[in-house]
Amino acid sequence: MAHAEPAHLVELALGHATASEEDAGALRHIAQCPRCRDELRTMIRVVTAARTAQLVDLPAAPPERVWQRITHDLYREPPAPLAPVPAADRAGRDRLLLTALALTVVAALLAAHRARRQRKGRAQAARRGRPGRADPFRDRRAAGPAATLT
Repeated sequence: MAHAEPAHLVELALGHATASEEDAGALRHIAQCPRCRDELRTMIRVVTAARTAQLVDLPAAPPERVWQRITHDLYREPPAPLAPVPAADRAGRDRLLLTALALTVVAALLAAHRARRQRKGRAQAARRGRPGRADPFRDRRAAGPAATLT
């Protein structure tokens, strides 16, 4: 059996496994394949970390002396002292980072869901005797580059 698709592993890591034959086959494969098993474990850790993330989990800004040393090393001249970042700006940045993390997780979930729906549609079409379109751009590629402009 081929390795489990990354999108399918994401679905399993999110706990979206169903009683379908596809999920059962993937789980059997994962039980025997160290590569897929490790990848699933990694995804489960990422999902768990994203679901339990708090503001305190975000990295803190380094002390001002670190930035001064970096500037000094880059330019080999004494850096001008930087104004301290107000606490309100740090809180806003932290909220922005947490929002970006949440949006990244949502985007990954949507991509995995879309891939799963496409797989399910192809499987249903194959059961009905009609092959699903594995490549939606196949017709345009066959017609040549000019077809992509229409």
